[in-house]
Amino acid sequence: MNSIVYFEIQANDPKKCIKFYENIFGWNFVKQEGLPIEYFRINTSGMEGGMFKRPAEIPPLNCGTNAFTCTIQVENFDKIEQKIIENGGIVAMPKFAIPGMSWQGYFLDTDNNVFGIFEVDRNAK
Repeated sequence: MNSIVYFEIQANDPKKCIKFYENIFGWNFVKQEGLPIEYFRINTSGMEGGMFKRPAEIPPLNCGTNAFTCTIQVENFDKIEQKIIENGGIVAMPKFAIPGMSWQGYFLDTDNNVFGIFEVDRNAK
């Protein structure tokens, strides 16, 4: 628990970006159904990840990192969310179900860095 176990890549053109990672690293992408956005699961033969269309503008060059988002597996989503908020974090995307897999959500830390948490729950709907 509490380890980084998943990463996500945001892309303006996911299909173009998918080809890039397939051609360079041989990663496998599979469209995930049942989510509120178009989403592709990534299998890297190591850590798994996902890709989706960027929901906001790319930060301008020379203005900080434009990077992968890491997700941390937690034992109790609601308990950790409360701790995040109590310690100055902000909800960026509220808790939602990845049907039959887990609960997922995104937050901003005290310096506006985005990170995700998820709780495994095969009954999530």
